[in-house]
Amino acid sequence: MLVAGVGWNAGSIGTVTISADPGTSTRSALSSGNTIVVHDIRAPGHPILPSFVRSHGLLSGLEVAIPTSDGPFGILGAYRRDTSGFSKDDSNFLKAIATALGTAIGRHRVEARLSHVAQYDAITGLPNRSLFHDRLSLAMARARRRKSAVALIFLDLDGFKEINDTLGHKAGDRLLRAVGARLKHSLRESDTVARLGGDEFTLILEDLHDRDEATAVAHKVLGALSKPLSLRKQEFAVTASAGLTVYPEDSRSFETLLKNADTAMYYAKDKGKNNLQSYTPQMTTLKREQATLENQLRRAIENNELFLQYQPQVDLQSGSIVGVEALARWRHPELGLVSPGRFIPLAEKSGLIVPIGKWALATACAQGFAWQAIAAPLRIGVNVSARQFRGDLFQTVAAVLASSKLDAQWLELELTESLLMEDPETARVTLLKLKGLGVTIAIDDFGSGYSSLSYLRHFPIDRLKIDQTFIRDLTTSADDAAIARAIIALGHNMNLRVVAEGVETAEQLAFLRDNGCDVMQGYLCSEPVSADDCLALMVRPATSSATSSFAGMFKTGL
Repeated sequence: MLVAGVGWNAGSIGTVTISADPGTSTRSALSSGNTIVVHDIRAPGHPILPSFVRSHGLLSGLEVAIPTSDGPFGILGAYRRDTSGFSKDDSNFLKAIATALGTAIGRHRVEARLSHVAQYDAITGLPNRSLFHDRLSLAMARARRRKSAVALIFLDLDGFKEINDTLGHKAGDRLLRAVGARLKHSLRESDTVARLGGDEFTLILEDLHDRDEATAVAHKVLGALSKPLSLRKQEFAVTASAGLTVYPEDSRSFETLLKNADTAMYYAKDKGKNNLQSYTPQMTTLKREQATLENQLRRAIENNELFLQYQPQVDLQSGSIVGVEALARWRHPELGLVSPGRFIPLAEKSGLIVPIGKWALATACAQGFAWQAIAAPLRIGVNVSARQFRGDLFQTVAAVLASSKLDAQWLELELTESLLMEDPETARVTLLKLKGLGVTIAIDDFGSGYSSLSYLRHFPIDRLKIDQTFIRDLTTSADDAAIARAIIALGHNMNLRVVAEGVETAEQLAFLRDNGCDVMQGYLCSEPVSADDCLALMVRPATSSATSSFAGMFKTGL
């Protein structure tokens, strides 16, 4: 297709198809990657210019492929009505333009992929939390104008963890995709299905008359969802607990609607699961439980119930442990181990993440210094929450480094893209102050948030950590593989080290090593372990067997 040009007949742009038949200059340029020069189409031995070009009375031409990482994008050509010839400078100039075009096109493709990933869930292809929030805001605005109702439904799959643990993550992902497809099929085109994460979905139903209509649709959805699904030649009955709230009847506040739907959903779980609960103001039980857990978490800090585990980070060339990430854990005296997915969001919401963050930073730095008396120094990564970053983070880090005696070069602060983009200028100032202390800065879960390729140069960062959603399927998904390659190349072009998170298979390891990734972190090498177990890994003798040492793993290609 002729997509752009000067000097052609009116109406040709965007309508004329130019063939790349064998023997044509266009085919030669596409296949060889070289600049093809046709000095005179009447002379023997030249490739033939495309028929459309010849029909314009053109006698000579230059053609060169526009290169991209995915192969040639198209052809850039220049033609003359005489045979005066094209110089070598003409050829070099055209090729330079083609290369510049290819670079721009490649970057645009990567940004488009990252933009899609930032708004859509990687597993199901449904809108993610960010896009869901946008859709709900728009639905509420339309309802105000039309004087109609909007229903918001939070839906949580019952027993998903058991299926995931029994059949594995891949089967769990297939189940999530099947559930997402059923939910979409059960609703109208104008409604929205989104996945917030884990096994939690949300539905936005627009143009409703009242709560009864919303309830009828919700029951229809649950009915469709309960039909058996086949996974690995086994049938599973999938049920869900759902909470429903209605705008504007229950609230006109965006945040309150979210809280209402969430409260109703947990109320449904408390009722025995596999049911729908419509929000009422009397639903206070769950809130009391959350308040109780919050108070227990507050006491957990005082009673030393929190502890850190450390997950090694391994150099992809040498197989040596070059760093660890510190991860907070809670051992409740009655409940046992409380999932971080449960207490970390509660800590962030309540503000307890600030004292927990200070404790984690101090504990990790003290541990890092203690290790140095026995093993070689290595970098220790500590996650920083948004509340910490907006507070007195610089003073906290400076004080902890002084009290722990850990050299700043061995501390890495991990921050998310979205955190930095809340207020880029303030963030940059804070990061510069932290860099002045000598610490390193890593962008955690890169690609899952704002995903702008231009903002990186404005922040003094040292490492990119590729979000594990790209690592999970990079050996089977061309898009995930392309994004992983692009992030690795981007990091290296900016002199940044690149870390891959969530590496679990030998195939993922081979891909990352072949594509120049620097460091890996994941269950393939080690789950998060205690400080003592981590030290044992760090000081393990080089003579250990290949199956029990990281170096051996990399040498044997496992």
